[in-house]
Amino acid sequence: MDELIKTFHVDYKLLIAQMVNFAVVVAVLYKFAYKPLLLKMEERTGTIEKGLANAKKAEEKLENAISQREDKIDEAKKEARGIIEAAQKQAEKNKEEVVVQAKEDAEKVVQQAKKQLQNEKEKIVAEIKSEVGTLVVAATKKIVDEKLDNKKDDELIEKTISEMKN
Repeated sequence: MDELIKTFHVDYKLLIAQMVNFAVVVAVLYKFAYKPLLLKMEERTGTIEKGLANAKKAEEKLENAISQREDKIDEAKKEARGIIEAAQKQAEKNKEEVVVQAKEDAEKVVQQAKKQLQNEKEKIVAEIKSEVGTLVVAATKKIVDEKLDNKKDDELIEKTISEMKN
């Protein structure tokens, strides 16, 4: 080994001094550069992991919110269908009630018209009877006043018939 040291011209003192220098540089770099760098990297790793966890939670919340929204939309659609069906049933019921009421009103109008026609008919019949009675009395009076002979009797009958026709 001595030969090797002489061949390469290795100086022990210089080699030990370089080792000590290297150890000091490594210790200084470790304390002032590597350690703070490791702390920053760990802090950054924690921040990234926290951000990823928050993103995952936010994604889950978003999925839940979408699911809840869809559920509420479905529920609102069902409720709307129920309201529409109830409104249609009520409209049909109202329609039937209106039809029944219209039929009743029409029947009342028809009955009133029939009563009115009956009253007018009775009034007209009474007037006709009254006029016929008056005519009979007038005709009888003429007949009695002028009843002197058959010839006059025939003339009076013809005259009365012709007056009744007019």
